[in-house]
Amino acid sequence: MILSFFDQFMSPTFMGVPLLAVALFFPLALFISPSNQWMTNRVVTLQSWCTNRITQQLFLPLNPQGHKWALIITSLLVMLLSLNMLGLLPYTFTPTTQLSMNMGFAIPLWLATVIIGLRNQPTATLGHLLPEGTPIVLIPMLVIIETISLFIRPLALGVRLTANLTAGHLLIQLTSTAVFVLLPVSMLAALLVAVVLLMLTLLELAVAIIQAYVFVLLLTLYLQENI
Repeated sequence: MILSFFDQFMSPTFMGVPLLAVALFFPLALFISPSNQWMTNRVVTLQSWCTNRITQQLFLPLNPQGHKWALIITSLLVMLLSLNMLGLLPYTFTPTTQLSMNMGFAIPLWLATVIIGLRNQPTATLGHLLPEGTPIVLIPMLVIIETISLFIRPLALGVRLTANLTAGHLLIQLTSTAVFVLLPVSMLAALLVAVVLLMLTLLELAVAIIQAYVFVLLLTLYLQENI
């Protein structure tokens, strides 16, 4: 029994074992490993086509040096997409509603892009902190502002993903509670709210897909600035 609307965002445990780690590895069971046969099944073909198209779209504006990140970026996209969509199923837990987990993805990858930029092209990387043609009087202020905005990037990545998924799940639970409350009172009102609930579920499905793509897209943009 859920005592609070926010209890659904707490990491569940079973016999003292946190189920968050189990949820992280569960998406691997959904993806069929390709076999050595000449002809693969339709599921593997569709997965391969979608993965290739998404990877091509993400790395199209990057130079060949950034293509080394294709494996890790594509794997992150598949993982976030799977976890976001699995969280919409009943009696499941969405790990990506945990800010600590999202920050664990955002901070190391963002820091890696910054370190690569400082190692390969330090002048160009530091040049992003000061726009060209800035008046001398505004230079100290703009450097401070750009430095703050640089360190806020991983926080924005994690908070954006957490806030969007948390808000969507909370709206779905509030609307479903309203359906059960209105059901014995007015059947018509309960049906109208149920229609709203269906629309919210479809919207949350779109949000789950879009937020995973936006998370990875912003990482590729940060990578593009530093290679």
